[in-house]
Amino acid sequence: MGGRMKLYKRGGGVFSILYFRMAFNSLCKDDLLRPRIRSALSLTPRSQSSYQTPPLTELQRLLWTHKPSTGHVNEVWPNLYVGDLYTARDKEQLRRMGITHIVNAAAGRFHIDTGAKFYRDLPVDYYGIEADDDPNFDLSIYFYQAARYIRAALNSPRGRVLVHCAMGISRSATLVLAFLMICENKTLVDAIQAVCKHRGVCPNSGFLKQLQELDMRLAREKGRGIDPLRL
Repeated sequence: MGGRMKLYKRGGGVFSILYFRMAFNSLCKDDLLRPRIRSALSLTPRSQSSYQTPPLTELQRLLWTHKPSTGHVNEVWPNLYVGDLYTARDKEQLRRMGITHIVNAAAGRFHIDTGAKFYRDLPVDYYGIEADDDPNFDLSIYFYQAARYIRAALNSPRGRVLVHCAMGISRSATLVLAFLMICENKTLVDAIQAVCKHRGVCPNSGFLKQLQELDMRLAREKGRGIDPLRL
């Protein structure tokens, strides 16, 4: 099943917008560079060299164990938030939070149809991905684009990013996990543990398999000595 990505930008300051565009364009030039893995925490302690991507059932167990309480929005990484449709539509809360960039992982007419026009009175950049919360939907085709966008946004002046979908547990969480793996040198297990300290998330089985494939790909490319993605 295919999907479409829409990127809209609207900013509140000339400097911050120019900074963000320059950073994002620079990142997109390095098309398929991927990072080395920095650590290898797993379900049980093991050395970095022996890390292996856990099977699906173990990853699901990790997600379901010690789930923190989840509100409408949670900060899961410095200045990076995962939230639901209520947060995405609450402009006053977005102002209070100081959100500068919004990634809508459930964009489109039949999902959460906000878009750049909805946020025209806010100083934010908007990035929309028309994804279905369906195990058969290939969200992995957006992993690197979304990760680069999030990293450029976080590196912009006072950058604060909201990644949301309908409930903030599957589509948006998957993109944030992929970002942590690609840009923050984390294994899939590292990323899950980091996010689940702050928010209960549960990517559907198809998305989890796509994250498994990303985890294994990153490990293989590390073994080939590919330099990390320099952001």
